[in-house]
Amino acid sequence: MADEFNTGLYSDPTPIAVGQETPEFTMETYEPSSGSFGEVKLSELRHDGKWTVLVFYPADFTFVCPTELADLAAQDAKLTELGAKIISVSTDTKFSHLAWCQSEKLMADVKYTMGADPTGEVSSLFGVYDENTGLALRGTFIINPESKLVSSQVNYYNVGRNMEELSRIVEANVHCLAHPAEACPAKWSPGQKTLTPNEAMVGKVYEALNS
Repeated sequence: MADEFNTGLYSDPTPIAVGQETPEFTMETYEPSSGSFGEVKLSELRHDGKWTVLVFYPADFTFVCPTELADLAAQDAKLTELGAKIISVSTDTKFSHLAWCQSEKLMADVKYTMGADPTGEVSSLFGVYDENTGLALRGTFIINPESKLVSSQVNYYNVGRNMEELSRIVEANVHCLAHPAEACPAKWSPGQKTLTPNEAMVGKVYEALNS
């Protein structure tokens, strides 16, 4: 059984921090778009030049979780266009993912990959594994095509996320990777002014944004 649910190569108990390179991981998956099982590897996503968006949630067949995953499904096309691979992750098995998608109407539009992390290994890598419950907290992580972790957000069990904001953060990170001298201010969205930090801007950010 342990071999069946092997989730990767990671063994260091220290969670990865923003700015660090993400170690290799592997997960079994359920693919709602085809109704089949599969596998996802970070190294393959890096090879394909993908942004990796991991959305951890506590459990299948719960209450806030399907509302979040339905909200994420509404952002799927936009995130895919940005070059991102969405992977929702819980400590359930791939079999539970399949059964949940078949029974919960809120999951009807979910087409992105659903990762299975029953050992909690990948959840531990990102610091969201709760040993007291065996579940993952509501963690959202963005990994750039170079495998660097560029964004991290963690909520407790009882507060759902806004996936539209997730799309905005991915857009900003895509922009900053393409334009490394620039920085995106609060609420930035494509087409709006960015900042190019320099000594003349110190104490003059208002003027830079409104010039």
